Amino acid sequence: MSTYSKELEVAQLAVQRASILTKKVFHEKAKGTVSKDDASPVTIGDFGAQALIIQAIKKNFPGDQIVGEEEASTLRNDIKLRDQIWAFVRETTLTDANAEKIVGGPIETVDAMLDAIDAGNSAGGSKGRIWALDPIDGTKGFLRGGQYAVCLALMVDGDVKVGVLGCPNLPIDDAAPLTAESGVDQTDAEGKGVLFSAVSGQGATSRPLGTAGLGKSKSIQMKPVEDITQATFCESVEAGHSSHGDQHAIVTKLGVTKPSVRMDSQAKYGSIARGAGDIYLRLPVSATYQEKIWDHAAGDLIVREAGGQVTDTLGRRLDFSKGRTLQENKGVVAAPKAVHGQVLEVVKEVLAKK
Repeated sequence: MSTYSKELEVAQLAVQRASILTKKVFHEKAKGTVSKDDASPVTIGDFGAQALIIQAIKKNFPGDQIVGEEEASTLRNDIKLRDQIWAFVRETTLTDANAEKIVGGPIETVDAMLDAIDAGNSAGGSKGRIWALDPIDGTKGFLRGGQYAVCLALMVDGDVKVGVLGCPNLPIDDAAPLTAESGVDQTDAEGKGVLFSAVSGQGATSRPLGTAGLGKSKSIQMKPVEDITQATFCESVEAGHSSHGDQHAIVTKLGVTKPSVRMDSQAKYGSIARGAGDIYLRLPVSATYQEKIWDHAAGDLIVREAGGQVTDTLGRRLDFSKGRTLQENKGVVAAPKAVHGQVLEVVKEVLAKK
C-alpha cells in the first residue's frame, strides 16, 4: 500500500458520507433560508457532518487529534436542536456496505454523536498527526444553493499530507470552465458533485461525489496560463473575507478584463487545481485577522499537487504548524507555478500602497 493510502480512503469516504448529510439538510431545511439563526440549516449540517467525519477518523486512527470548528456544549443543553441533528446523523449511511464499514458504520447513540463532535477540540500545532476539519465551508453559499465544501486534511508534524474536498454543487466535468454564474445558486442537480483529493508527493485527483463507494478518479492539473490577461481569477463572495477593491486593482494592473468569479468556500482551490479557473486571491481585510487552518489546509495541498504554488501575500508558504490559525501568514495567492511570481509582485505593489 502506498504512503497514506488508508488515510486517503477513510478521508474520502468520510467526506462523501458527510456530504450526503449536508445535501439532505439543504433539501429538507434550507430552501428559502438566508440567515444564520439558531437551529438554522447551517447549525444542523455543521454539527452532523462533524460528528460523522470524526467518528470515521476515530474508528480508524484512534490516537489522532482533530481540529474542528464545532463543540457540543450547546447541544447538551438544547435537546430540541440535538434531536434534530441526531435525526439526520442516524439516517446517513453510504449505500455500499463495505464503504460504510470502513467509516465505522452508523453512530450508535446520541451520546456517541456528542462525544464525536467534542473530539474536534485539538489546539493544533507542529507535533504528531492532526486532522483539520471544516464540516461546511462556505455557509452562505450552502444556504443559498451556491458553492460550499466539506473539507478534511491530515497534517503530520505541521505539514499537510492528505487533503480532501467534497464540493456537492460543482460540476463533475473537470473541463467545465468557471463563469460569473459558477458561484451563485447551483443546486446539486444531475452532473454536479465532485470529490477532490491529494496526497503529498502523489498528485491530485477528482472523481464524482457519490453515495456508495468511491468512483473512478482522474488526475487533475492546473491549466498553463499562456497569457495572464486572459486568466480567470477567483475570489470570495463576502467582502468581509477578502478585499474586493484590492483584487480589482491587482487584476487591472495585470491587464485582466474578465470579471473575477466570486464563489464561497474551498471550491475555489478545487476549481483552479483542475484548470476550470486559474488564480485565487484572498486579500487581507484587516491587519489583525488570522485565517483558520481548516479553511485552507486541504485546498493548499490539492493546488500544490496539481502543479500550483500557494503562498501568502508576502510570498511565504502557508504554515499550518502554529495552532488553529495561520498566524504567521497574511492572505493567500494561489496560481500556476509559472505565473505565481508575476502575480505576487503585483499583489505586493498594490498592498504596499495601502
